[in-house]
Amino acid sequence: MSEEHIREIDEPADAPKAKADEKDVKEESWGSFGWFLVKLVIVVLIFRTFFFTSFNIPSESMMPRLLVGDYLFSQKWSYGYSRYSLPFDIDVGDGRFLASQPDRGDIVIFKHPIDESDYIKRVIGVPGDTVQMVDGVLNLNGEPVGMERIEDFVIPVRPGEGCRGMASTSPDGERMCTYTQFRETLPGGVSYNIIDLGVTGQDNTAPVIVSEGMLFLMGDNRDNSLDSRFPAEPNRGIGLVPQDNLVAEASFMYWSTDGHAEWALPWTWFTAARWSRIGDGI
Repeated sequence: MSEEHIREIDEPADAPKAKADEKDVKEESWGSFGWFLVKLVIVVLIFRTFFFTSFNIPSESMMPRLLVGDYLFSQKWSYGYSRYSLPFDIDVGDGRFLASQPDRGDIVIFKHPIDESDYIKRVIGVPGDTVQMVDGVLNLNGEPVGMERIEDFVIPVRPGEGCRGMASTSPDGERMCTYTQFRETLPGGVSYNIIDLGVTGQDNTAPVIVSEGMLFLMGDNRDNSLDSRFPAEPNRGIGLVPQDNLVAEASFMYWSTDGHAEWALPWTWFTAARWSRIGDGI
């Protein structure tokens, strides 16, 4: 074969520039993605700092309204901000800024007065109120609040847990638990359901005057709640709670699970969801 039929394939003169441009595009893409992550972190921090925080229900103390396995978003701006409601224990000085007092009936998330763990309870008494339990009936300022017997509260028993009410079995073999339920109405008209398990030691208490800057808080599951009826002790009662310890007001549920989900079985994340509760306001 003669050399005249042999042709060299020359790279275009601008090939090195094309490769450099491709490298610049990749570097720019990674840079844009990194900047997007930085902005996302900033947005999340602002969101968590000033607007909403997440909270999951760990116990039965707020049944029937809130169940173990409920996940809530709670709004921070309702009562103002203190070091308890801001991340990293940011020091804002004494008290709270943009402070606002909760109303009776609000469900609040707060820090325990001693061990500073997260709790959730309902506001029953505000400064100036006198709170007392008399034969299982809540008394405010010397008067019993409205209390009406309503239909029983029936709920499936979560895996590995017992029943403090009346145990039964549904027609399809599911373990159920039935609780005696009442409708309680506070002065001002706020109503909610409570559970009463019968006569217990906390059904009769001495009158407590709520001092300035404090709150009297109770769980809706009246005989299964360590609340302001008990003296403040780590991991137990809370006594009167300083308003400065408030973190947020319970707002709405974004997820709820009945306890049957397993991390290793992703489809159970959906079959165990309580879909009817998701999106509910508190």
